[in-house]
Amino acid sequence: MSRTLLPLNALRAFESASRHLSFSRAADELAVTPGAVSQQIRQLEETIRAPLFKRETKGLQLTDLGRSAAPLVAEGLDRLRDASTLMREPPRRRQVSISVAPSFASKWLMPRMDDFHQAHPEIEVWVSADMEPVAFDHGTTDLAIRYGAGDYAGHVSDRLLIESVLPVCAPALMQGPNPIRVPADLSGHVLLHDMSSDGDASRPDWPMWLMARGVKHGDARRGSRFNQSAMLIEAAVAGRGVALAKRTLAQADLAAGRLIAPFHDGGEVVGFAYHVVHPKTRPLSPSAQAFTGWLKKQAAFHDSGLDQL
Repeated sequence: MSRTLLPLNALRAFESASRHLSFSRAADELAVTPGAVSQQIRQLEETIRAPLFKRETKGLQLTDLGRSAAPLVAEGLDRLRDASTLMREPPRRRQVSISVAPSFASKWLMPRMDDFHQAHPEIEVWVSADMEPVAFDHGTTDLAIRYGAGDYAGHVSDRLLIESVLPVCAPALMQGPNPIRVPADLSGHVLLHDMSSDGDASRPDWPMWLMARGVKHGDARRGSRFNQSAMLIEAAVAGRGVALAKRTLAQADLAAGRLIAPFHDGGEVVGFAYHVVHPKTRPLSPSAQAFTGWLKKQAAFHDSGLDQL
């Protein structure tokens, strides 16, 4: 079977007409006349010696062959557009744009960025801190780091870091009139609650954590609430109470001594993890590949306890 590429203009006309099921709407999209679209389709059908459309009274319909070919042609044209964008924008060869959740950006990524800039001074990193789904099809974002189960349809998802939660507090709370030694001592302290909407049903809250350790607390749901994990950790650093925090985000403050984990067995691994995500249909630029490799190296340092933070 011949693998010679069919005429590109004819394939563009077919892809547009197959989506709209209309030569007129395809012509509007391609800025040509309906007659030009019809002629391109006719030439394509003559070349392959098979019909792609059925012209019926109720409108234009795809044949079985047209229905099978349409998604493949659409995917191929998308990849050609990605390649064209890459070639038309040479400055982006030395840039990488990444979308990151705000708390992960401020507590984990940004403190490590000097290391990347020293290793790759020629690459500019553009960081967008947001929680919204990434519109990769616009071509403005190369990578995303997302906290979740890792099942992102149509995307490559590489697990970067697992997560666990554990109680953390300022060192001062380990002293004074109500020193923290065992979980039952938490009854004498304010509990800080992470209310970030990450959808992780496996993450325990304070009532669950205390119940698992047989601790009866007067009201484990009382205390300050924060919709960003970074704000929760900053409140704990300031001594406002004991936080049930994500270890990955609290690690820098734990390593610096701004926070203490009062219980050696207080951590619980959760079901969600941090993943590096990018579309399957768009190849990573050299800059994005360099940044992804650096992220994985930093994650390995983090897991091994060799962080320089």
